[in-house]
Amino acid sequence: MSDISTFTGGIAQTNGYLFTLPGGTLLVDAPEGIADWLRQRRLKVDTLLLTHQHFDHVQDAAAVKEQQGCQVHAWSPLSKDLTLELLYGAVTGSSFSVPGFMVDEVLAGQAEITVCGTRLELFHVPGHSPDSLCFYLPEQKILFGGDVLFLDGVGRTDFPGGSFEQLESGIENKLWPLPDDTKVFPGHGPATTIGRERLHNPFVGGL
Repeated sequence: MSDISTFTGGIAQTNGYLFTLPGGTLLVDAPEGIADWLRQRRLKVDTLLLTHQHFDHVQDAAAVKEQQGCQVHAWSPLSKDLTLELLYGAVTGSSFSVPGFMVDEVLAGQAEITVCGTRLELFHVPGHSPDSLCFYLPEQKILFGGDVLFLDGVGRTDFPGGSFEQLESGIENKLWPLPDDTKVFPGHGPATTIGRERLHNPFVGGL
């Protein structure tokens, strides 16, 4: 029986998910504050999966990796272009930066991985960010969608490397074929289902 705990933190109210499986514990994304949350609750993480590297999803990745000694998996190696830290710093007039961390396994080109004894399918869906990745657990019918698909929304496409056409195509071709009752845990906001969004999402629904 799986168990999912949600932490929401940082300037963008970003979700991080702690997912307990029979073979270990996954953390999906590392928003600001999640390292303290894990430590205070004495929670152990075996693997950190990153849906993409925008700063609000990776701000605590270095702290989590140091604290937990866990492996970090992401579509691409760490990149200041992907984190948007230079853009954010310029917009805010600050010297903002994401603490550096090593991506132990670069997932580009892979269709599935096995972590904590569980097989996950990988869906690369760029458009919000070039490295956007959704993690799907077919046995549990759970999708960790990052900033690809939200309840009544989709990820912004006005950042560098963004493309609504890419995002729309990726959602229609890779996510809509999933079962209706697939539960979607997004990077921001409440959970939803594939069936609901396929029918009612105002940006990409109506199918």
